[in-house]
Amino acid sequence: MVTKISIQNLRKIYDTPERRVHALEGVNLNIEDGEFICLVGLSGCGKTTLLNMLAGFVEITAGTITMDGKTLTQDYDKGVVFQEYALFPWRTARQNVESGLEIRNVPEEERRQIATEFLRLVRLEEFADFFPHNLSGGMRQRVAVARAMAFDPQILLMDEPFGALDAQTREELQELTVDVWQKTKKTILYVTHNLSEAVYLGNRIVVFVPNPGRIREIVRVDLPRPRDDLAPEFIKLQRHVNDLIRDF
Repeated sequence: MVTKISIQNLRKIYDTPERRVHALEGVNLNIEDGEFICLVGLSGCGKTTLLNMLAGFVEITAGTITMDGKTLTQDYDKGVVFQEYALFPWRTARQNVESGLEIRNVPEEERRQIATEFLRLVRLEEFADFFPHNLSGGMRQRVAVARAMAFDPQILLMDEPFGALDAQTREELQELTVDVWQKTKKTILYVTHNLSEAVYLGNRIVVFVPNPGRIREIVRVDLPRPRDDLAPEFIKLQRHVNDLIRDF
């Protein structure tokens, strides 16, 4: 497999009036093209900091991040999905999906076709003309996923995107995310506190520990898809990841 992203000796330090915070220290990780990586660990262990550095929202203190062998720049094509829906309330679902395409000056008819395609992919084609306030939380997050994917980003960064949803909706969107990933072959980095979710979604699970934030272990998930969260192998792997976090 081809390495899409290479993270080498990454460090992030925040200087505050009270103290210096070592958010990340000595992080090394190679991510293959088309891989689904889940980042897990206790709060404050650097998962979201790493995602924000990949998104270009936070500067690197030391170390390197390269994509396709080149130093990562802030203006590369990435899709970002947060826990908050971050949709434009005055725009319909289709218009929200089109927003990134407008910035790239994609012609109107082509924008509409692409938006319709991705709304179909997330099973919202019939709701294309609905405004966000007329959609459920799960539907809004599906629109956010469609918008992030529509302009064909090189990678998709997802920070606890389903954390605020009820259990049933969360499971439905987990299945949908796997379906979209398998169809688009995108590289995905996904932050979650839900270990069952990590085992269900990921090819590999990167387990972080705090003080300073660093990788304790990278766990490969070789379970066949679709995955059964009640299967003994699934539960065993989930317990192993939990032990890595709890017993540190």
